Order: sequence, then structure tokens, then C-alpha cells
Amino acid sequence: MALPKLLSSYVLFLSGSLAILLVIHLQAQSYLNIPKWSDMLLLSYLLNFVLALAIFLALYALRIKLKNQIGFLYMGGSMLKFLIFFLVFYPGYRADGIVTKSEFAAFFIPYLLCLILETIYTAKMLNTLK
Repeated sequence: MALPKLLSSYVLFLSGSLAILLVIHLQAQSYLNIPKWSDMLLLSYLLNFVLALAIFLALYALRIKLKNQIGFLYMGGSMLKFLIFFLVFYPGYRADGIVTKSEFAAFFIPYLLCLILETIYTAKMLNTLK
């Protein structure tokens, strides 16, 4: 069974955007003499992708049954992302006592892209529920 158009569009746009952003991020690291793949970069991009995908799929699956609670579910997904950050990334980033700009960027750049795309596609989904 084929994915509905909105879902397939989201998956393709999310994965393509993150892949392009990762390449740009790696180039910026190289330009700034930051070791490539440092700061748990790949893990950050992968986890942000998986979480963004899982959250949107959950919202999509519940869009009719819990139509009036989608906003709360969306915020719950954001809280889940922050929980993952504090459990997975923060201890490693704080191991030396400081969170560097490159460590912050390694998590925040893919997080921000995923957040923007989730918001856009969730709004599109909600607009089809009228």
C-alpha cells in the first residue's frame, strides 16, 4: 500500500533536507577546522530524523481520532525531543564542563530544521481536516 501523498512528501522532504543540511554542516566544520563527525553529529541528525518522523507519523495516525488534541500531542513530541537531548547528548556535551558552539550547533541545527518541517506539515495536515 502506498503512503498517502502528505506522508510521502514529508518523508522525502525531511530526509532530503536533512541530507543536504548535513553536507553543508560538514563543509562548515571543515572550513572552521572542526573535526568532521565530532560532537555526535551523525547521531544528532539520525535521532532528529527518527524523532521527527515518528512524531509526525503518530500525529498523522491520530489526526481524526484526536483531532482536538493534536496541538497537545505536537507539544508532547517537542518535550520528547528535549528529553532525548538531555538523556543522550547533554551528558557528553557537558563532560568537559562547557557546551561549545559546535556542540550546540550539532544538535540545534538539525533540531531546528525538523521543527520547522514538522510545523509546516502538521499545519498542512490540520488544514485537510476541516
